[in-house]
Amino acid sequence: MLALEMYRSPAKFLAAKAMGSRIPAILTGPAAPLRLVTIDEPKADRDGWARIRPILSGICGSDLGMVTGHTKLYFSALVSLPFVPGHEIVGELLDDCEDLPKGTRVVMDSVLTCAARGVEPCESCVSGRTSLCDRITVGHVSPGLQTGFCQDTGGGWGNVMVAHRSQLYAVPEGLSDERAVLVEPLAGAVHTALRAKIEPGQSVLVSGAGAVGLFATLALRELTQAGRITVVAKHPKQRELARAFGASDVVAPDEVFRGVRRATGAFRLKPEMNAKEFLLGGVDVAVDAVGSKDSIDTVLRVTKAGGRVVLAGMPSTGADLSPVWFRELELTGTYASSREEPNGRPAFETALEMAQKAPLDGVVGAKYPLYRWREALDHAQSAGRLGTVKVAFDVRAS
Repeated sequence: MLALEMYRSPAKFLAAKAMGSRIPAILTGPAAPLRLVTIDEPKADRDGWARIRPILSGICGSDLGMVTGHTKLYFSALVSLPFVPGHEIVGELLDDCEDLPKGTRVVMDSVLTCAARGVEPCESCVSGRTSLCDRITVGHVSPGLQTGFCQDTGGGWGNVMVAHRSQLYAVPEGLSDERAVLVEPLAGAVHTALRAKIEPGQSVLVSGAGAVGLFATLALRELTQAGRITVVAKHPKQRELARAFGASDVVAPDEVFRGVRRATGAFRLKPEMNAKEFLLGGVDVAVDAVGSKDSIDTVLRVTKAGGRVVLAGMPSTGADLSPVWFRELELTGTYASSREEPNGRPAFETALEMAQKAPLDGVVGAKYPLYRWREALDHAQSAGRLGTVKVAFDVRAS
């Protein structure tokens, strides 16, 4: 089968680190540890497993971080190389899979939990908090925190992959492929919104208006009783979609402190020696949907004392944690999604309902065949500036 394969290359990793900031194109060019290859299909030779032919497969921030060398080495113990990336998929079953017949269109919860690995369920899996599974490196499946980071399963950036029944959800008839491929990131947004524990009327800041931030905004408005939701958006299309998805206010990155101060009546303070400003007072809850040092620093400095900061974007660099200590902030991480969320339902069920009614037309702004992978990754790297939310591979065209 044809697939894009991620492989171990210390030389390319070091080249990306050394030159990526000065020559960004190198990150999806010569320094990318990714290759288009013909490899054997992964095998679905155990009970509960089936082959899937991906139709569309999204490119997300964690994929880009992996390819460009920005992902922390922390995660190197949680993957098995070489692997085929791609965990945001809509595909067609090539085999019967328990109650799902061959030919069913499916979306996939990518976390490779105890059920998929054939091991005794850990405490998290027993309670339905499957995003916290402690068994993601053991069992009959190679190490991999998710499908798309595991040598044995394949991924959406290839012609064929395999998945366990516990990961699969049937796509409702009438739901387009372009909407269905968004269900996995929407499920992550459901998880984020419910983990944020918003009380009725509380003010919220969402920093970032890429796919993570926009879908978090949508989920916060749909699933909580948040009051004012302020979204930090850099580009015109992002600002337009933030409002469509439920933002009360949209501010540019250089307007955050002024906007939050005005909305909440906070006091704005400026330390000496050009240190970063901060607020006394601020929003009740802040969601960082970027993961950059600047974004995390900002949300920590505009959240009121005793407030909650939710990290929804994968952090890539350090941040000043002084506000966490001084203002007694509650810091919450959100990763993937769970089979039992605080609302008592799997995140994917809620996400499938949202995918049918939310204003998602045009959110998948570009589709590329696998052989145009460098163009696809370049586009995804600049998606916000180009007015695109989600870039996907059209695997059928490959």
